[in-house]
This record gives sequence, structure tokens and C-alpha cells, in this order.
Amino acid sequence: MERNKHVVARVKNDHLGYEITYVFKGVVKKYRPDFLIRLATGKTLVLEVKGQDTQQNRTKREFLAEWVKAVNAHGGFGKWAWDVSFDAADIADLPAKHAAYAS
Repeated sequence: MERNKHVVARVKNDHLGYEITYVFKGVVKKYRPDFLIRLATGKTLVLEVKGQDTQQNRTKREFLAEWVKAVNAHGGFGKWAWDVSFDAADIADLPAKHAAYAS
């Protein structure tokens, strides 16, 4: 990420207070996505890094997708996108993928 031309800044989401509320098996929970990446386009990419997928992780991403849709519809917080990586080899390509989309 340090040398990726599409990335202006990145931060591990640790002690930032950025959390997504979700419901899993009837219980309200919160999770913290792994990274926030500011793209050169001004868009913020929320990146999850996972080894294996589970139903709980899929549920988290469903709520994250809804959050991104809502914040983009609001329009007052810039453009946002999200993605998940299951293989470290694909992380370098994700900023370009999201920088290519205008919304």
C-alpha cells in the first residue's frame, strides 16, 4: 500500500472508534473493519482482511454494505466503498478497482 499510486493514506482501524453495528443470531453486536484507506480519488475504502469466511463474517459485510450505501446516499461524508480480501496477493489490486468507480 505504501507505494500504490491509488492510495493517499491508510490506517489500521485500531482505537479510531469506527464500528459497524450488526445483528447476528438475534444479538446486536459491533465490529471494527480492519483498515480505512483514502484513495487518490478522495474515496474512502473500508477493507476487511479474512483468512476463512464464516456466516458471521458474511453478515458483518452485509451490514457494512448497507452502511456504505447509506453514507453515500447522504452525500455529506464523501464517497465510500468496501471490499474484503481473502488472499494477501489481491490487496494491491483493490485500490485500483475502487478508484476506477466514480461512486
